[in-house]
Amino acid sequence: MRRVEASLAVDAPAGAVFAFVTDLDNLPIWQPGVISARQTSDGPVGLGSTAQVVRELMGQRLTVDIGVTEYVPAQRLALTSTAGGIQVSGAMELEPADTGTLVKVATEVRARGFLAALEGMAAGIARDD
Repeated sequence: MRRVEASLAVDAPAGAVFAFVTDLDNLPIWQPGVISARQTSDGPVGLGSTAQVVRELMGQRLTVDIGVTEYVPAQRLALTSTAGGIQVSGAMELEPADTGTLVKVATEVRARGFLAALEGMAAGIARDD
């Protein structure tokens, strides 16, 4: 398993940041490599929601199904996906800060068998995003 962590200060309140990142139409704006995203579950985005994301990775288009595993408005969002034998779990925590919101992101990449060698590459891509 590989883990990548990052943080970023955003000059906006946590509620606005959360609303922006949970709007799938915005995903290609803040996630490099994402070409499109569409919700595959009914109702508003929340715990248990699912979506399909198309991203370009090393010149190839990859379609990934994702699921929301934690959803606390203006505080925490966690997602998980599995594609080609590689599982990626990501969590975003939002904390009020003097100038807006501190966004903390942690991504874990797990692969089994011969795919384990790809963990480092996938973690590098997550770090660059």
